[in-house]
Amino acid sequence: MLKNFSLKWATVLGALLWCHVITVAAQSQTNPTPSFSAANKGRVIGIAFYGRSVSDLDKSVAFYKAIGFVPAEGVNSSWRNDAVMNRIHGVKDIESRMAKFTMNSSISDKPFTLYLREYRGLDRKDAMGGKTPWEPGAAHFGFTVDDAGKLWSELRSAGLLRPRSWDGKLTARPGETRGTIAYMTDPDGMDMEIIERRPDEMAGFNHVGVVTADIEKAKGFYGSLLGIEFPAAAMPWASGDFLDSAVGGRGNILRLHNGTIAEAADPNARMRYELVEYLNRRKPVEPIKLTDIGASYTGIEVVDIDAIVARLQGAGAGIVSDGVVEMAGGYRVIMIRDFDTGAFVELFERPPVTQ
Repeated sequence: MLKNFSLKWATVLGALLWCHVITVAAQSQTNPTPSFSAANKGRVIGIAFYGRSVSDLDKSVAFYKAIGFVPAEGVNSSWRNDAVMNRIHGVKDIESRMAKFTMNSSISDKPFTLYLREYRGLDRKDAMGGKTPWEPGAAHFGFTVDDAGKLWSELRSAGLLRPRSWDGKLTARPGETRGTIAYMTDPDGMDMEIIERRPDEMAGFNHVGVVTADIEKAKGFYGSLLGIEFPAAAMPWASGDFLDSAVGGRGNILRLHNGTIAEAADPNARMRYELVEYLNRRKPVEPIKLTDIGASYTGIEVVDIDAIVARLQGAGAGIVSDGVVEMAGGYRVIMIRDFDTGAFVELFERPPVTQ
């Protein structure tokens, strides 16, 4: 299976593509993408959550509980016409319901949040129907577990396993024989990467990733404008059975741009933000709405949201929300879209601390 995969690639990609946490040593060698200057107003605190639009909240809740996400207490999951949330999501007079989960970060061991939301009262396209993990605009997140085989078997027994990997099996890392890595999907076809942790790693939410259409545009948005730090150069193009088997593909040629962003819960910890580029899968991006089934978004905490939004708008980022929306309690929020694939990012600012 690995005969087409050289030892060099096995070492590099086994360390950087499918596993896992970027080490402190690797971070210290990262050359940041040019970002905010001292004269600029506004700054990013860090990544705080990930969100997904689902077709059936009850079905999705059962799945995410099964893979280890913990439901948050005291959350109102009833159907509501929430005028403030509708303004954030760029819709009017629409009912929705949501669920909130947490899973500790595998980097900081602090809680990382996942939001699921179902809408009704509007036409919703199935944005993931028949899509592959390598389509431009495809998004995923990764999480590490203590025993991937055990979770894989439990999901299969419960009828919840939707594998992407070859033959519906976990893929072995280069040089190993036991399967520990694979892509799978949630009930709506949204991708995630399950990874068995190594002895020196913690289990938990590990990274987010998006497939780019134009890597320079993507790096301009996420790096220069949002301050995510990327190495000066991407990894070389790679291919082989290991890469294909984990995502269930054939003949993919890809490279990664592994950036890091601080975690809002612990600015000293840096989570991987992965831009993926496929050399031989280029195609026009199919536009989707935030309310479509299968849409996902990243939540990032900022300071001086108005300055950041002005900078993003000036560079061509799309605005989904009805401007910057103030929520109960003083949080200010806006949903934007990058200018590469139209991927969604929610920015939020905490209310000022009163003395």
